[in-house]
Amino acid sequence: MSKKLFPTQEIGSLKKPMWLLNLVKNPSISKEVKARTRNDAALLNIRTLEDLGLDIVYDGEVRRVEMYEEPVRYIKGFDFAGRIRSWDNKYYNKARVNGPVSYKRNFHEEEFKYTKEHSKRELKVPVTGAYTLADWSYNEYYKSKDDLILNLAKKVLRPLVKDLVKLGAKIIQIDEPAATSHPAEMDIFRESINETVKGINAKFVVHACFSGNDYMALAPQMSEIKAQQYTLEFANRDTWNLGLNDKARKGYQVLKAFREYGYKGEIGIGVIDVHVDEIEPPELVRDRILYAAKALGDPAKIYVNPDCGLRTRSRLVAFNKIKSQVKGAELARQKLS
Repeated sequence: MSKKLFPTQEIGSLKKPMWLLNLVKNPSISKEVKARTRNDAALLNIRTLEDLGLDIVYDGEVRRVEMYEEPVRYIKGFDFAGRIRSWDNKYYNKARVNGPVSYKRNFHEEEFKYTKEHSKRELKVPVTGAYTLADWSYNEYYKSKDDLILNLAKKVLRPLVKDLVKLGAKIIQIDEPAATSHPAEMDIFRESINETVKGINAKFVVHACFSGNDYMALAPQMSEIKAQQYTLEFANRDTWNLGLNDKARKGYQVLKAFREYGYKGEIGIGVIDVHVDEIEPPELVRDRILYAAKALGDPAKIYVNPDCGLRTRSRLVAFNKIKSQVKGAELARQKLS
């Protein structure tokens, strides 16, 4: 694992190049050509993220349709019901659960093998968590939402993660954007993560974003969840003013609550707002990192990332934001050296 102070990482998704989308949607193009083109796009993302200076990378989820639809395609017991609107005015293909869920095969095997072969950096594999898969689906089979969540954790997510670890995955990021949207359901969320990772030797990262309650529902649970790191959204609620005072860094106040509740693990702090095209100055990123390090009480526990995946931003904007993220982390290291 990285020993550098304030290691930099991405969260997952990048916008797919238009040339890739046009080619894979063309029915006259062979499967072989489409496969080679996906490899080219993955390699482009890997090399770009490495060249920008990230310490921990993946392939920008370039082979995946979308974080929900992609896994659902390969889980027995789901049936797509139609497209609905979600955040940022995007749409996803919502499914219904009409039978017992079960794991078919490792649907991330191809992308992981290719990324592992071609990357020079540490890899962090994003997988969509059981709670979010259940929350974003219609449950027409199980007696309760809790039953669906735990069946997904035990019968789908755990086998998937086991297979990824067998292939050499060392860091698994469990994506749970729905996690804090229902504060009263944090107990089952905790249980779902713990069931997912049970008996598996890897570093687990929980990514939760778009919190409606400033993570205060999550804070008491963090030490009880068997994850070594949380990657969370902070920049979206912060100011763009420079400074290390509470007023300037209002988006990072909840870090103090994590410490008060006794959480001693790592935090991947979101320093890049994924909802706007404006590029954060490196000095702003620096101040966000330094404030977070002080609030958490241990700079060695701070990792640096965007709030979420950057797929809603153009590739140019996304890469410029990551460039600023990396530069800001370097400025923060210099400040503490």
